[in-house]
Amino acid sequence: MNQPILSVKNLKVHFPISKKGTFFQKVNLKAVDGVTLEVYKGETLGVVGESGCGKSTLARAIMRLLPSTEGSITLLGKNLLGLNKTQLRNARKDIQMIFQDPLASLNPRMTAGQIIAEPLRTFFPQLTHNEVKVKVANMMSLVGLIPEHINKYPHEFSGGQCQRIGIARALILEPKIIVCDEPVSALDVSIQAQIVNLLKKLQRELGLTLIFIAHDLSVVKHISDRILVMYLGRPVEIGTREQIYKNPRHPYTIALLSAVPIPDPELERKKVVQILQGDLPSPINPPSGCRFRTRCPVAEKKCSEIEPELKSANSGAQVSCLKVN
Repeated sequence: MNQPILSVKNLKVHFPISKKGTFFQKVNLKAVDGVTLEVYKGETLGVVGESGCGKSTLARAIMRLLPSTEGSITLLGKNLLGLNKTQLRNARKDIQMIFQDPLASLNPRMTAGQIIAEPLRTFFPQLTHNEVKVKVANMMSLVGLIPEHINKYPHEFSGGQCQRIGIARALILEPKIIVCDEPVSALDVSIQAQIVNLLKKLQRELGLTLIFIAHDLSVVKHISDRILVMYLGRPVEIGTREQIYKNPRHPYTIALLSAVPIPDPELERKKVVQILQGDLPSPINPPSGCRFRTRCPVAEKKCSEIEPELKSANSGAQVSCLKVN
């Protein structure tokens, strides 16, 4: 296989916070606590997990919107954590982001055309006004927007249209990779399908590489080539779409997939849903050993003593579980 476009190794993002007490002791909130992943040209890596598992923090750390505590983020052979401000700004041409809330991610005082053109104004100031206008109009057409609406403001568009503006803004620089942080979670179901299909279409036409973050496993199945399942800041299973959905091995992955609705009423009634007991533990003080053991239906005593490492299972996926072969 070719060299990865993006390589993340042992990435950690810890937030120091004050713990209430006599002396307000400082403790670390371990939002991301050792994530390693690789993304290859033209593929989509899906990142899934319940709320609070560190998905969005991981996305923002990769974009260097949040400081990393430890690890490395290598984009096209360059470690982003070692770049100065000017170097990082130049590197951003190759990696862009689509945000979760389409309306909140757009400047309400700027028109759609100004929003989409802003990256061009920043990185290519030599372009004339007409050249920028042509590029913006072409990009609007590409993402399914009407170029004649170039002077409308964000509040005049629907949620789905606002997300298309965000996609256009991310694509205008022709980046090598796009990080999609739950880009459809704030949209209606029918609009979600339109946006996912648009991203797939753009990926085919432009050769895009995507990191697609979501908590809806049915959406991730539709768009992803490989899938990373996260729990409490760490990966618990990584594999291809077929490996994860047809033969999940980690108990957490199995529980997540059992909660996905099946369109067939007969199959939906017959399926066994594995309900996770308890709440997600605090990332300030995660459980010893396996972090999932406090909610795992098959946990044993050794699970509290030994921290499992990601290893290849007989399904072909990499799984972080002491009981999986």
